[in-house]
Amino acid sequence: MNARAGQPAQESDLIDIKALVHAYYELIPDVTVPEQRVVFGTSGHRGSSFDAAFNETHIAAITQAIVEYRASQGITGPLFIGRDTHALSRPAETTALEVLSANGVNALVDEFDDFVPTPALSHAIIAYNAAGHDDQADGIVVTPSHNPPRDGGFKYNPPHGGPADSDATHWIANRANEIIAEGSHDVKRSEPTGVGTYDYRGKYVDDLENIIDIEAIKKAGVRIGADPLGGASVHYWSAIAERYGLDLTVVNPTVDPQWGFMTLDWDGKIRMDPSSSSVMASVLKHKDDFDVVTGNDADADRHGIVTPDGGLMNPNHYLAVAVQYLYGHRPGWKSDAAVGKTLVSSTMIDRVASSLGRRLWEVPVGFKWFVPGLVDGSVAFGGEESAGASFLRKDGTVWTTDKDGILLALLASEIIAVTGKSPSELYTELTEKYGSPVYERVDAVATKAQKAALGKLNGSAITADSLAGEPIIAKLSEAPGNGAAVGGVKVVTEHAWFAARPSGTEDVYKIYAESFLGTEHLKRVQAEAKTIVDAALGS
Repeated sequence: MNARAGQPAQESDLIDIKALVHAYYELIPDVTVPEQRVVFGTSGHRGSSFDAAFNETHIAAITQAIVEYRASQGITGPLFIGRDTHALSRPAETTALEVLSANGVNALVDEFDDFVPTPALSHAIIAYNAAGHDDQADGIVVTPSHNPPRDGGFKYNPPHGGPADSDATHWIANRANEIIAEGSHDVKRSEPTGVGTYDYRGKYVDDLENIIDIEAIKKAGVRIGADPLGGASVHYWSAIAERYGLDLTVVNPTVDPQWGFMTLDWDGKIRMDPSSSSVMASVLKHKDDFDVVTGNDADADRHGIVTPDGGLMNPNHYLAVAVQYLYGHRPGWKSDAAVGKTLVSSTMIDRVASSLGRRLWEVPVGFKWFVPGLVDGSVAFGGEESAGASFLRKDGTVWTTDKDGILLALLASEIIAVTGKSPSELYTELTEKYGSPVYERVDAVATKAQKAALGKLNGSAITADSLAGEPIIAKLSEAPGNGAAVGGVKVVTEHAWFAARPSGTEDVYKIYAESFLGTEHLKRVQAEAKTIVDAALGS
């Protein structure tokens, strides 16, 4: 933990915006250098222009690759495009529009030149494709999500509205790198004239009453504080307050591409992660002023929930409460609709799902795995341990197929209005029924070769038969919900588990672990997890 974690940013912490944008246009990446190649992770291509990892050359090539990909898939409808508040997002959006326009793609930008949260763009794609058009729409979100101000990000969402699957992202990344390697001669560009518009904010806000019990919130007079953390949701929160007459205050409407108003994250960096107590330090100062205070990251696909009695809730705790509440208050959902969770999310969710008589659908890390279930209604809720989730409308139809931090933040107010209790109080009640787990993620040093081996490791390679004094009952390298490879392993006992996955950016692997037997037992699980994994990797 950095000594300044949770403290206000200082002048020395701020980036030079002019230099960052200059680097975007001036630095030319060398795709023979791994760090300068186009690489799509779980949330698109990310990097900084300072590192020649997110530059005009990248974005032009990626967009051209997307144009070619959508043509190969027969996608001929409009392409919805929006950006967040990062400094590199506007230049990248402009580059993308030049390529889209030259290729004859009907790109739709925000009608009011506003920022566009990821869930609003997903909502727009789904709405268009559900309206019975002869063609299909897709989209691009220009955002590095919660990453520091120096970074840029570029995500592609196909017609289902959610994150593109690995088949699509691998094709797009490979084609983009090929284009760059050949001097970008295949990129078509022109002045983006005749670009269409779409009212992302108005359409999204007007539709919220079909998924959240807004009337209950208003009737109960729930006092809401919302902090966009300088992100794309800033004007959405004020629009929600005005449209529905809620007692809702935007506690900090500041938008600053340097994020000079932020408090520093655990490592001393400026980062917009609403699940981090260090990042949310300034928001926590308002916890006694409202019934609930919420935070969102830069593209509003993540949520942070602050209550007067509990402070900032652990994301796993809130997801468990959301599941408990929603499946008891959405009669329009299918009676057999499953509860979706990633395999590194808390087992508390498993226990809640079991108590509800609902099937648990456990998938690998990445929100893309929830998309098919949300689309057909077979999965009513999908959530990740990193404070991202979405769920179905009241009538059981799809809302978004990407994470929706605004939605989950509003849900907290509905829960308070309907139950008369805060989400943190309800979580305490869950622990009284099902036990009180402790959860933590730590990193372990690994070489690139070890990370590659871990990503392909089969559960059968784990030779241990016990973990922290308990018999091992499962060794998973495929997710129970859909049989997809987890890119690592998960080892389970009756009261604990750990999962190990390689980091995509650092020479470490991540160990997620949880125990229902207390902090000391968790430490044993973590220590033995490293020993077990290292042994399987032949370290």
